[in-house]
Amino acid sequence: MSDNTASFSSLGLIEPLTRQLETLGYNAPKGVQQVSVPALLKGCDVKVKANTGSGKTAAFALPLLQRLYMTPPAGRGRKVRALVLSPSRELAMQVGESIRSYGALLQPKLKVVTVFGGVSVNPQMIALRGGADILVATPGRLLDLISKNAVKLNQLETLILDEADKLLSLGFSDELAKVFSLLPNQRQTALFSATFGDEVSALASKVLRQPLDIALEESTDKADIEQRVFEVAQERKTQLLINLIKQHDWRQLLVFANARQTCNRLQQKLQRAGIKTQVFHGDKSQGNRVSVLNDFRQGKLQILIATDIAARGLDIDKLPAVVNYELPRSPADYVHRIGRTGRAGESGQAISLICPDEFHHFRVIEKKHKLRLQREQFPGFELPAAATNVSKDKKTPPQKG
Repeated sequence: MSDNTASFSSLGLIEPLTRQLETLGYNAPKGVQQVSVPALLKGCDVKVKANTGSGKTAAFALPLLQRLYMTPPAGRGRKVRALVLSPSRELAMQVGESIRSYGALLQPKLKVVTVFGGVSVNPQMIALRGGADILVATPGRLLDLISKNAVKLNQLETLILDEADKLLSLGFSDELAKVFSLLPNQRQTALFSATFGDEVSALASKVLRQPLDIALEESTDKADIEQRVFEVAQERKTQLLINLIKQHDWRQLLVFANARQTCNRLQQKLQRAGIKTQVFHGDKSQGNRVSVLNDFRQGKLQILIATDIAARGLDIDKLPAVVNYELPRSPADYVHRIGRTGRAGESGQAISLICPDEFHHFRVIEKKHKLRLQREQFPGFELPAAATNVSKDKKTPPQKG
């Protein structure tokens, strides 16, 4: 699917972009970039299925920057030339930062604005005065800005739907329909998604015109993620997590739980054990979330406890380990969670703590992702034989996936 001899210049990218990619340490294009970049440069619509960590942000950002740079607008006003829709504030911020970074050597620079809810709308309205070349937005805040006449989409040239499956699963269907009703018929559209269920496929058929269909199952350095599964009683999970933290002495660790209250309770218990942590979930203010995430990215924070808002698209450099304190409710989110580690050529470890009530759900996760992982017992935390008999996979050897 991918060509190991390919270079970014061979994809048709201009020198300021390839030179900046070299500065950023991008040595060669990944599979999704090799296929998507030439198609998007030609103006084609694309429908891309690519797993987390596959390099899809660069796959759409690089051709988007080049096409806009090579065809300057006649005038601006409140016009937006390209729109990238993201499902979460954090992903929108990360995508906006990446686009600005990739285009840093373009002169004159393209105007990139990022907008999302949870913060005052006024600074975002000021930023949009005179329009924007690229607007990265969450759907709710975008519609809010449109209602205030701060932005117009009637001259949009390109639409990018990032993490389309997550946009739909978070209930943005009505918002998306309103946005689509404001767009011109003549435009380029790209849809990127990790999964293509009925809803995503229906959306693709509505918004794409004769798209190039790109399906890549690869996940960046997936083979470098060692997956382990520990069986443990529900009431002993916290103590096992404490023991694992002390045993491994991880430089950093991302712990996933499903509910905000669980994150808060777990933080209190770990801190009572002398382990400093922060939490990252939807009840926290946007300012707090930005601060905590920046500290984690910069290595100032060792342990972060988060809900699934941290499972998609967030790129933490050289994160050594992820722990599923609770299994994700959606089996599809398992691969997104563990994909936070083992990135960019680094090895990583993903540990799941499962109690007997979760044995069946983990088998569902394994089936979906074609996995067979050995169940382990941590010394001192063994389950009674009657409980372990519920799980039948103990003879399968450890597996990287």
